[in-house]
Amino acid sequence: MQLSITGVHLPGRTFCRPDGSVMDNVHVGVQLRRDPAHMIRADATEAIWVLDIDVVQTDDGYDFRGPAVQGKRGERFVYLTWGNLEAGHLETFRRAKLMLNRVDPDVIEGALLSGGLAATVDLTDEKGCPRCARIDPPAVRWAADVRRAQP
Repeated sequence: MQLSITGVHLPGRTFCRPDGSVMDNVHVGVQLRRDPAHMIRADATEAIWVLDIDVVQTDDGYDFRGPAVQGKRGERFVYLTWGNLEAGHLETFRRAKLMLNRVDPDVIEGALLSGGLAATVDLTDEKGCPRCARIDPPAVRWAADVRRAQP
């Protein structure tokens, strides 16, 4: 199945860290295994990532696998990784977790039928900073990607 993540309300390319240092080329991407990938400028109108994930039905519900899936069984998630790009080097400074185990099972069942799961994520937190830590509703909305069910 494909997981489509649409990031909206990006915070901009400048970020002032709590220590006072300023990052002026902020990007956001997904983490594939251990590495940040598919980086998008944090001043873009939106950020879209489409990832392949496997969904396996278990006795406890669903489990998720694939290069973008992190965490142990029952606590799977996808990282969104924030970094400052300078001279071709990405300095990672924050990550956010999209918790797959928190997606409503009815949404997962619909996604299995349509072939796609969609997440819409507000990438700016309440302080105007790049969103980090675990992302819960209303900052993320999950849905079966019904566009994939259309011919």
